[in-house]
Amino acid sequence: MSSKWILWFDEIGMGDLPRVGGKNASLGEMYRELSSKGVNIPYGFAITVDAYHYLLDHSNMREKVEALLNTLDVDDMGALQLTGSRIRQIIRNIEVPQDLKDEIFAAYRKLCERYGEDTDVAVRSSATAEDLPDASFAGQQDTYLNIRGEIGLLEACKKCFASLFTNRAITYREHKHFNHFDVGLSIAVQKMVRSDLACSGVMFTLDTESGFRDVVFITGSYGLGENIVQGIVNPDEFYVFKPTLAKGYKSIIQKYLGRKEFKMIYSSEGEAKTKDIPVPQKERDSYILEDDEILQLARWAVIIEDHYSNLHGRDCPMDIEWAKDGITNELFIVQARPETVKSRSDELVLESFELKERGKLLLVGKSVGEKIGVGKVNIIQDVKDIGKFNEGEVLVTEMTDPDWEPIMKKAAAIVTSRGGRTCHAAIISRELGVPCVVGTGNACEVLRDYDYVTVSCSEGETGYVYEGLLDYEINRVNLENLARPKTQIMMNVGNPDNAFALSFIPNDGVGLAREEFIISNYIQIHPLALARFDTLEDEEVIKKIKEITRAYTDKKQFFIDKLARGIAKIAAAFYPKDVIVRLSDFKTNEYANLIGGKYYEPVEHNPMLGFRGASRYYDPNYKDAFALECAAILKARDEMGLTNVKVMVPFCRTVEEGKKVLRIMEEFGLKQGENGLEVYVMCEVPSNVIMAEEFSEIFDGFSIGSNDLTQLTLGLDRDSDYIAHIFDERNPAVKRMVKNVIEVAKKNNVKIGICGQAPSDYPDFAEFLVECGINSISLNPDTVIKTTQMILEAEKRLGR
Repeated sequence: MSSKWILWFDEIGMGDLPRVGGKNASLGEMYRELSSKGVNIPYGFAITVDAYHYLLDHSNMREKVEALLNTLDVDDMGALQLTGSRIRQIIRNIEVPQDLKDEIFAAYRKLCERYGEDTDVAVRSSATAEDLPDASFAGQQDTYLNIRGEIGLLEACKKCFASLFTNRAITYREHKHFNHFDVGLSIAVQKMVRSDLACSGVMFTLDTESGFRDVVFITGSYGLGENIVQGIVNPDEFYVFKPTLAKGYKSIIQKYLGRKEFKMIYSSEGEAKTKDIPVPQKERDSYILEDDEILQLARWAVIIEDHYSNLHGRDCPMDIEWAKDGITNELFIVQARPETVKSRSDELVLESFELKERGKLLLVGKSVGEKIGVGKVNIIQDVKDIGKFNEGEVLVTEMTDPDWEPIMKKAAAIVTSRGGRTCHAAIISRELGVPCVVGTGNACEVLRDYDYVTVSCSEGETGYVYEGLLDYEINRVNLENLARPKTQIMMNVGNPDNAFALSFIPNDGVGLAREEFIISNYIQIHPLALARFDTLEDEEVIKKIKEITRAYTDKKQFFIDKLARGIAKIAAAFYPKDVIVRLSDFKTNEYANLIGGKYYEPVEHNPMLGFRGASRYYDPNYKDAFALECAAILKARDEMGLTNVKVMVPFCRTVEEGKKVLRIMEEFGLKQGENGLEVYVMCEVPSNVIMAEEFSEIFDGFSIGSNDLTQLTLGLDRDSDYIAHIFDERNPAVKRMVKNVIEVAKKNNVKIGICGQAPSDYPDFAEFLVECGINSISLNPDTVIKTTQMILEAEKRLGR
């Protein structure tokens, strides 16, 4: 017998959105079309929009609700709260007609036949206007978890119907010019995944900050997933690179260990169906998912994205909720919707924000977006006080939920103490284009003593809050008609956190990816302190290392993984273009500043000319550390499939030294020519120019390091203030060196580029390089556009 108000997931698809709303239509679409491709979706049924309208009409409540809304000013916070509360109370008190009640109970009993008596279900609102490409209604209505029994289900359904009139939903419809009764509500009744005993989270099929399309971004924490959305926890984060995942590689290019202080579990206490409990320290110090599980979720995400892209006839990045069942250890997809912010951004105009000055650093957290906001601090800790917020202020709070949305759009910036980059504050800030720093830990306490702040999300994945109103500028470049020169224009990139955003600047790859930033900021520990951890005696150093490497028992693997993923994130951002990774080039004093470093480094009077670059790699005192470096590059290339990674040897004084480095690299698995591996040498010592013929016989190319080459050609210390006025890469002696090595490289048919500072600083020097016929010029990102235009003009003059 067919049902009047119930449709099962295998009976519905995206074409049924008017009857069952966005969430149910998507669940049905995935259950019907993607289960056969291995994607697990818990079964369930939809209570249709017809049931919602029948409920309102049968009880004659529509007129009462309309009368209350007709006189409402949604910008009057007090009136909005009072009216919303009245409407919700009216709907929750409705007596559900017996025939509708019977159908809901019959469907629930049928679900219990499949999953067991009194089965636990999630009851989710599914509005007809949500998940549209041009309006994100997601999160406007409520979800109820761990609902059992017929009476409990009925009460949860009435609360869902009532949630169509939450304060934020009323406001959102008014501002988007939707008629309140043109939006109907369906309900999803879906078998709960026992993630209270495992973990759950959200994933996107693009990078939510930059809009970079080639990754799956996964977040998650222990327990039920509401804590991530609500911003109660700082979750784990993972990035998986789609192009090499498709080729079968284990392409996890980033793993971030979140704090995960609390988890939401089932509750049997009173009316509450869930409760938060602390997470034991051992679990907080572990990743929530194994690597195979991360890859499985990413593969499902790609399958879902491909299906919806084919369905809509265009690229359709997705926002997906997942959960792991702690009883069966199975992974499930519990919801999916189109991503509605970054997928609609205009990529033809490149917009970047840049701080022009620095103030006192007050807080750090996760950045949301790439903008900068300044304003007066307004600390609001309870939603009932949102009426005290004024337009243009910086909203500071513990965390937000949808009830805060009426003031979030008025904020110059938002700072929260809790939450990760997929919490409510992050999602809405991203949609509104408001800079937001989440998960700072103690924003309300720290900022209580400050009147004005600058919130910067323009410096990578870490967001910063500075004291005062700092000066900044916005740079906009139209990329639509920007021509490309014959000379390759590459970039110098050190910070993996910026790589995705930088990849949108027109480029030919990365001419210099520095390991030093990754080691200093991601690893922080001297590699020998990790390679020889068991021999350390300094208790303070041991304690620091244990804290930083808490997710690892094998300390050497920590170095390998962190360096590999830092390299991989840069390589993925520019894939399949070349990314030339320079082997570590710290000086001894810089290595000594790393944790544990003082025990392994000599004290030198002139570290600039001492134990650095190639001479370290084959030295018995450093060989153990270099082995880790090689293992990291091998992991990025062979395990993650990023064969666009090339290797560059710095400060190689002699040809014999170059041969030693190549032999030691091969000993550690990095064999020149194997799997397409190219090895370049930095040209920064005069001997590199004088012996260019011999160097070109053993290396695949040169990259001119103009800073050191100038220093050593002119015999000066570039760190000395007394002779700083002599330092100039445009000196005729330096230019002659550069010209000579370019000529030799071209004669011997090996690649030659430059990655030093000079072409970024001096357009005339860049023009000189073009005249010499250099293959590539690697620039600092902020100079790429203007230098590209200048090089185009130079090539035109030269008739190229």
